[in-house]
Parts: sequence; C-alpha cells; structure tokens
Amino acid sequence: MRVTLKRNKVVIVGGGITGLTTAYYLQQKTKAHNLPIDIVLIEASLRLGGKIHTVRQNGYIIERGPESFFDTGSSVRKLARDLNIEHEMIQNNYGRTFIAVGSKLHQIPSNILLGGSPKILPFMTSNVLSLMGKFRAAGDLLLPKLPHAADEPISEFFNRRFGREVVENLVEPVLAGTFAGDVDHLSMQSMFPQFYQLEKDYRSLLLGMKKTGKGIYALVDTPGELHYESFENGLESLIETLENALTDVTILKGLKVNSIENNMDDTHLIELNDGTSIQADKVVVTTPFNVTKRIFPDSVTMQQVPDMNYATIATVTMAFEKGSMQKYEDALNFFVSRNSHFAITSCTWSHRKWDNVSPDGHELLRVYIGRVGDESIVELPDSEIEKIVLQDLERAVGLNASPLLTTVARWKEAMPQYTIGHESRMSTMKEQFYQEFPNVYLTGSSYEGISIPDCVFQGRTTAEQLLNQLAEAKLAI
Repeated sequence: MRVTLKRNKVVIVGGGITGLTTAYYLQQKTKAHNLPIDIVLIEASLRLGGKIHTVRQNGYIIERGPESFFDTGSSVRKLARDLNIEHEMIQNNYGRTFIAVGSKLHQIPSNILLGGSPKILPFMTSNVLSLMGKFRAAGDLLLPKLPHAADEPISEFFNRRFGREVVENLVEPVLAGTFAGDVDHLSMQSMFPQFYQLEKDYRSLLLGMKKTGKGIYALVDTPGELHYESFENGLESLIETLENALTDVTILKGLKVNSIENNMDDTHLIELNDGTSIQADKVVVTTPFNVTKRIFPDSVTMQQVPDMNYATIATVTMAFEKGSMQKYEDALNFFVSRNSHFAITSCTWSHRKWDNVSPDGHELLRVYIGRVGDESIVELPDSEIEKIVLQDLERAVGLNASPLLTTVARWKEAMPQYTIGHESRMSTMKEQFYQEFPNVYLTGSSYEGISIPDCVFQGRTTAEQLLNQLAEAKLAI
C-alpha cells in the first residue's frame, strides 16, 4: 500500500442506519491500513439511529419504529458479525396471519405470504376472496405472458395476473401495513422487480412461485421460508453497538446541515446551522431526498427533480394483562383491507412473535395507523388515537381490558414512496448530479431500498466506493 502525506476529511450527513454503517466500514478500513482519512458524522437530532428507536420499560421491549427485518442478503448479519453481536440476533416465532375484510378476520395460508410451494386447497377454502375472486385469481395459471410497460403500478401488475380482489384484499393490505404504500402509485419495478422475472421465466406467477418458493408479496427473494429477525434487547442494540464502535469518528449531534457547496479545489464547504462550517474532501449524504434537495440549492439537477412522496404513520404499542383478548389465541398478526370497518392498518401480537418483549403474565400489541391519503388520523391527540385503536381491537379480536401502558410514536414523512419511474428517475438524477458534485455520494432509503438490510447494504457499498475512488486518485492509498 502506498500512502501520501495528504489527509482526507470525509463527512457523513445523517446518523441513521445508512450513515452509521458507512462510517463504521470506513473507520474499519482506515484503521486496518492506517489510511490518512478523518471521518466526521453529523446528525441533526440528539440521538443516532433515525427511525430505529427501542424503549425498554418495566420489562417491556417496545419498538417505536421498525421492529424487525428480513435479512435475505445477510447484510445485517454480516454487520452484526463484524460488531461481535451476531449471537444477540433472534428469530420470530410463527403463528397465523389474517386479513381484515369488512368486519371479520380471514386467515391467509402462510406459504402464500412467505414462500414455499403454493397449495391450491388452503387458498380456495380461504374467505379472503369471493368465489368469483378465487376463480379469477386461478386464471393466472392459464393466462399468457401479458404485455406491460417498463414500469407500472403494483396494483396494475397484480390486477392483470390475479384480478382486482387479490389487489384489494391481499396485496394492498400487506403493503399498507408494511410500507404504508398506495399500490395505485407505487412502482412495481422498484419494489418487486423479481415478479417481472417470474412472469418472463414461467408465464404464470403461481407456477413460478411453486418452482422458486417465492411468497406472493415478494417480501423475500430467496427460496424457502425465512424468519423475521431482530436483536434480543431490541433493534436499537445495533445502533448502540455501532455508536460505541465508532471510536475514531467525530460525531456531531444536534447540528443541522444548511448547505453544501463546491470549492474551487474540488473540496466542499458544509455550512451548519450554528454558523460554523466544515471543509470536506468527500461527503456522503444519507438524508431523505427532500431534505437533500434543500442542502444543495445550487444543484440544477437536484432542483429539477420533483419532491419525493413520503408516508406519515404512527405506531401504537399497548400492554395488557394476559387473557385480555378472547379471539385468535394463536394469531401472530393481521393486516387491514381498505374494504374493512377498521381505522388501523395492521396489528401484531408482539409477545407471541418474540419471546422476550413482555414480562410473564402480560401481553404486548403493536398497531400501525396511517397510510398514504389518510394521514390526518396520525395528527390526533394520543388519547384519541388510543380510543380508536381500542375500539378496533375490541371488534377485531375481542379485547375486553384497558391497557397497562400505551406508547404512541408518530413518524411524519417517514417512508419514501417509490412511485412509477423511480428507479430510472433516481439513476438519471444521480448520474447528472455527480457531474456537478463528483465528490458527493447520495445514499439511503430514498434511493435503492427502504428496509434495514437495504440501508446497511447501501452504507457498506458506499464506503467501498468511496475508498476505491480515493485509491484511484492516489489521495489516500
């Protein structure tokens, strides 16, 4: 390795999981090879982790943001292994999954959701679809490959393969309960491109699912049935371990980046809201796209791209005495169709999904409310939200008790919505943006995946790309 005398300052904007992962892998390579790189991480809030936020209270482990992940590419596991906390990773218990249609809950065959060989009998005997809806869905076995545009709404894709009822009673509820997404506008190419490939390879999606083991919602993209994963003391264990591991990174909390400008020598001037500034050789920006746009007021490319849509949601976690619910004793979760009488979008029996999140003799429920086009409910006072949730749970699962505790966490503009043309739009934007700012990297949930594993993968990849660019320029290596 050849090292010059010049030191390089790398500034990472945003202390969520993407920024932390980028900082960690940059630090590890810098330490391993004694590279002349100084790393600074800037976070606007007073805590790191972004939407990953665990509350540990009175024996409960409450996730205010995401509560688990599907690690299909082992990105999180690799990071946990590098941090020596792989032994703390846990997998969920299994249970039945339901869809709320009208005022009733109907079970979904688990292999349809998670993967494996789809079985026709459980599907045909399920009450999620009407008899006509079932026959229309089975028509996928006979339909030819149907023409489609390079990208289309998720609803259109599944509608032409399975019919409208599948969209309304299966696809939309799970996406609304998972991504708070509007299937009439979300991009099929950006969210689930593997189904285009299934149609191309097997003509019928049902046949393709049988051959490959993919679940109908494409929440997994490898054969077989996978687990949700978390950490035994909550997801924030990963954030806390990352923060403790960043011993050679300068972390600035409570500081907001107002702008980033080019200097004449290809470095960058980062103006902060406290009136100070930082000179940087390389910058990694992990903030949401609309925030990033404001940071680069001089970027013609950035200003020409429309603002991105984001979903506003709230998570509501409630604790109860054991035996407070009279129905669905072996259920794990349910999702809510728009064709229902409920205000919530999903509910999970957290104490059944995980073994360690509540004290003995107590139950813990986690509910989502809010979706695209129905954000006003999130703005209600906590007491009103609690009342609405309790009414829905009374009707849905026979709840007959008051909560021992309630935690409401609001996430305004939390989930980016990958609308039609997202992949192409972001690719073109990045290519043009890098002509203006060649030493700036844009990464994070606004671009190439919103899940925790997606963000970890992007963070690690960004660190590798940055180090490779430094090596090619012979600035550090």
